[in-house]
Amino acid sequence: MRNRFALVVAPLLVTLISLHVSAADVAVVNGTEISQSFIDVLIAEQKAQGAADTPELRNAAREELIRRELLVQEAKKLGLDKRPEITAQAELARQTVFVRAVMLEFAKTHPVSDQELKSAYDNMKVQMGNTEYKVRHILMEQEGEAKAIIDNLKKGVKFDDLVKLSKDRNSRDRGGDLGWNNTAGMARPLGDAVVALGKGKYTEIPIRSNFGFHVILLDDSRPLTPPTLEQVRPQLVQALHQTQFQRFIGELRAKAQVR
Repeated sequence: MRNRFALVVAPLLVTLISLHVSAADVAVVNGTEISQSFIDVLIAEQKAQGAADTPELRNAAREELIRRELLVQEAKKLGLDKRPEITAQAELARQTVFVRAVMLEFAKTHPVSDQELKSAYDNMKVQMGNTEYKVRHILMEQEGEAKAIIDNLKKGVKFDDLVKLSKDRNSRDRGGDLGWNNTAGMARPLGDAVVALGKGKYTEIPIRSNFGFHVILLDDSRPLTPPTLEQVRPQLVQALHQTQFQRFIGELRAKAQVR
């Protein structure tokens, strides 16, 4: 339980310890009061992850806060709270809490409408297309290396033999197999190249991406059945909220006086 709290709420507690909160105290550590509000924050974090609000959980939260207060007091004895890099980290942690709070409040006050959701879903389906492709590839670092692969393919060397030279270790042991994908899940030049290929054909010009130069072989294609709106609703709502929030940040930035 202690590790769970340490991983989940460390940045949050750094901030809370620096704030004064009027509430009933759950413990007094060397004269320093620990507020019930701190316990409530920890419990809320755990409940959000599916934990049950039990006496055992609350006791574990109390013990974690005591442990942390002891370490904070020790840090002050060592003068760590006076170090610029430490105070800067604490301030960034405090800002993180407020940023998250603003994001949550923004999401509550700017719900995604059914029309916005439907429009995003329709756009997603257009981007996905109506076909998905089973693709294999050979990735090389240099364009000349990729051209040499293509030359060997034209000479009749098997793709399965040449793929052993691929720099993509994740797919190399699977014969270069990238599985079934629609073009929305591919980088633009790769997707365009795949659409232009016929079944069993490979690209005769290396396709460049951020990873290097690809030689692509199209194994097969099939009609794509998109997920239903309900299946992707959470992801779409999250994406729309992120877009709205970024726009909100842009508006704040435009109004701000920054020197």
